[in-house]
Amino acid sequence: MQRWRGLEVTPGDLGRTVVTVGMYDGVHRGHQKLIGAAVARARALRRPCLLLTFDPHPAEVVRPGSHPAILTSMDRKAELVAELGVDAMCVLPFTQEFMRLSPETFTHTVLVEHLHAAQVVVGENFTYGHRAAGTVATLADEGRRFGFAVEGVELANVSMEVDSADDGPGTDTVSISSTYVRACVAAGDMVPAARALGRPHRVDGVVVRGHRRGRALGYPTANVETPPFTAIPADGVYAGYLVTRDPDSGTPGRFPAAISVGTNPTFQGSRRTVEAYLLDYDGDLYGEHVGVEFIQQLRPMAAFPDADALVQAMDKDVMDTRTVLGLPPDA
Repeated sequence: MQRWRGLEVTPGDLGRTVVTVGMYDGVHRGHQKLIGAAVARARALRRPCLLLTFDPHPAEVVRPGSHPAILTSMDRKAELVAELGVDAMCVLPFTQEFMRLSPETFTHTVLVEHLHAAQVVVGENFTYGHRAAGTVATLADEGRRFGFAVEGVELANVSMEVDSADDGPGTDTVSISSTYVRACVAAGDMVPAARALGRPHRVDGVVVRGHRRGRALGYPTANVETPPFTAIPADGVYAGYLVTRDPDSGTPGRFPAAISVGTNPTFQGSRRTVEAYLLDYDGDLYGEHVGVEFIQQLRPMAAFPDADALVQAMDKDVMDTRTVLGLPPDA
């Protein structure tokens, strides 16, 4: 997949394109439906599918200080959309100047002059231009003027299991959105988050050296430093996996792990960390780029009276991780 940043970059002659526009943070099942529609149109027209996205998140520019938690880094987003069949990805810097573009200027300058859109596929609630004045209807009007087709795709829903105090167990239908997934992650509800994403929620980062307390307790952990604004789950202990991301990694793979998120309250810690204890693994991951996948929360974070009590809890966390991941008991 071709990938570039800004309109001044020329990626090569793509010809006319089928363009889909959005933040696509999380590339959740709703996004997948929309991107799938764009890819299908591109294949039918024998044209490349181009995804247009933005950095930083528009909310940070429109309302400084309101940057939402980010579900997928730009590199991870590129990986996910490439897997869906996208041929090219353009990242536009979202600036104060860009924010003030009128809908018509955005359409003509970005979609027509630079991306050569033959068709634009967006969500049915898509807005664009200064003060979000443009809608799918206005985009369709501009498409007729500038010579490209427009398709608005219906939003996706997901059926969620609920347990009502009045009605008992049942299901509810929730509209899939990045906001909904962020709420699940922030609450530590990894199962509904995965259902909406179509895969486990994952945070990416680099393994750095920590206080090495886990090693002293018999549970050496990979301390994963994540980028700013990463959507990290609620404090607690989780069953999940650690995935190595470096193509030339000496230890490529996906390893089952018991994952701790929090400030290490037993040791009066103050800095929030993500630490993964890899089951049945003995190696050095320092400096490696990794992803941490969260499958299910095992328990909230807690302070223990001493190191022995903490180790007993960690013993149980590992056993529970094996159960959740369907692994045989430790021999």
